[in-house]
Amino acid sequence: MSQSKKVRVQDDLYQYVNGNWMAKAVIPDDKPRVGGFSDLDTNVEKLLMKDFRAMNAGSKPIPSSYLEEAVKLYRKARNIKRRNQEGLNPVKKDLAFLRSLTNLQQFNRQLEKLLMEGFPLPFSLGVTENMHRPTEYCLFLTGASILLPDTTYYQPEQKESHDSLLSLYGNMVKQLFAYTDLSAEEQEQYLKDTFAFDELLAKYVKSQVEWSEYVKCFNPMTLNAVCRQIAPVKFRRLLTKIYGEKLPESVMVAEPRYFKNFKAILNETTYPLYQHWAYVRTLVDSTACLSEQLRDIGSLFSKALSGVQKNAPIEKQAYRLASSFFSEPIGLYYGKTYFGEEAKKDITAIVHEIIKTYEKRIQANSFLAEETKQKAIVKLEKMTIRMGYPDRVEEKYGLLHVSSRDSLYQSVSKLSQILTRYDFSKLYEPVDRQRWPMPGHMVNACYDPSSNSITFPAAILQAPFYSVHQSRSENLGGIGAVIGHEISHAFDNNGAQCDETGAIHNWWTKKDYQAFRKKTRQMIEEFDGIEYHGGKVNGELVVSENIADNGGMAVTLQIMDEMPEKDYVAYFLNWGKIWRNKSREEFIRLLLSIDVHSPAELRANIQPRNFSQWYEAFGVKETDRMYLAPKKRIIIW
Repeated sequence: MSQSKKVRVQDDLYQYVNGNWMAKAVIPDDKPRVGGFSDLDTNVEKLLMKDFRAMNAGSKPIPSSYLEEAVKLYRKARNIKRRNQEGLNPVKKDLAFLRSLTNLQQFNRQLEKLLMEGFPLPFSLGVTENMHRPTEYCLFLTGASILLPDTTYYQPEQKESHDSLLSLYGNMVKQLFAYTDLSAEEQEQYLKDTFAFDELLAKYVKSQVEWSEYVKCFNPMTLNAVCRQIAPVKFRRLLTKIYGEKLPESVMVAEPRYFKNFKAILNETTYPLYQHWAYVRTLVDSTACLSEQLRDIGSLFSKALSGVQKNAPIEKQAYRLASSFFSEPIGLYYGKTYFGEEAKKDITAIVHEIIKTYEKRIQANSFLAEETKQKAIVKLEKMTIRMGYPDRVEEKYGLLHVSSRDSLYQSVSKLSQILTRYDFSKLYEPVDRQRWPMPGHMVNACYDPSSNSITFPAAILQAPFYSVHQSRSENLGGIGAVIGHEISHAFDNNGAQCDETGAIHNWWTKKDYQAFRKKTRQMIEEFDGIEYHGGKVNGELVVSENIADNGGMAVTLQIMDEMPEKDYVAYFLNWGKIWRNKSREEFIRLLLSIDVHSPAELRANIQPRNFSQWYEAFGVKETDRMYLAPKKRIIIW
């Protein structure tokens, strides 16, 4: 590892570890960032793209019927000659259908088709685990999405940014309109109405900060009450078409404010605004599956938001599309082909060690009563570990078939419809508690609150996160801290409100929860308002991930403390390395408004200051920039 000589580690761990790399790193034109997670993801993608290329050419056998269908979709997406010849034709039927729905009565008669075929609606409805009874599914009702990344863009102080971005969006749509049969007057009206409806939505939808408190999304409301609120939508008629006479008694409403005001969003007067908004959204969304020229135009807005210079090559798009629909079979293939059992065995042992150490930390906790401690330990003991990849794929993948006759747009639409209908069909079935939330080829990890489980896909179990060739101290500063991070999500500001079964349930004493909330507030304040690349960190938005980072570091440092051959220097240097990142300025500003994770540089630099081992490792003193006074240091778990 080549450290920077331009900065002292005591002043800036992140720059000390990554400065030399950052000076040389080049962000590819089709990416918003490089480093850390991104580089591993790129390497996995290159590996699987090579395999897909070989399978498509017939030089490598296709190992399953699932992969056969994935390769068909990949092949279809790569056929850019056909896509260019078809132009806008594949989506014209859907656009004409939307134009034909000229009033609310026609809208309601076609509502089941609109929902199942994925047309933009003024609400979103799906099926998910019921976090009040996590062995059961529930209907989950949310509002529509807005054009800009977050409601903060619609605030008066963001007017300049708001107007600039919507101008970019409008210019993109105008270019797409040139391929449609809309008259000049219609084009102007459709765009005006789209912006008007978007502004209406933005008054009531949740902000990203509100969405980050996911336990507040599960608000049960009786079906009768929902039907009253969502009028003039014929909601009961819609559900009857899907489920017949067996209707659910209640619906989980994720955005109560939105639906309380729904009659102001959709009514006879605003319906034309919605219709034109739906047309524009469908047109823009379709371009990813159309010709090169339309794809380039349709991505102008998203590229401006992220700073990406150009679209990914067609072959890469083809692989990503196949991966999005056949994620679990591809992840299973990756895991079986490239993941070693030695690594799986070693990492699983590390997970169990971290959980046991976490139990010891809970037992020694100074702000919890014994009653609360025991319930927290039960949650740890009941936690399910998913390592590498699943033993099987979910049955829905067997339903996915790709026809050579269909255009790419038609194929994607049909596959999406199959998955949508499959999800709705699960409502009255028991939840599959063995289902994996992430595929094996994803470079990530997660805690699933509804099943109280942690998942570590095979793809993340690589250096610098983990390697059999790295020291134990390095691995603890890498994958160990990540494992501890995911376990800590069981006790972050959201996870703390769920019990060992995944149900939203208050298992705390009142005094203990007040003490925890006080520490949560301290974590918010530690990050809130930090200036970063022209913006500021929102401490409330990122608090859950920061609590998890803090817990992951605390538990792995305790393991280090008990090791006979410990190397704190190696631990912290690898901690700094896993957050290596170089991003485009536009992407940094975007993430500041929508991402529940703090910027990578701050994740690397702020958490170590809370722990005495950091000061011991590098002799950090009060005069150093990475010093934090003991009374300001925060350790929650």
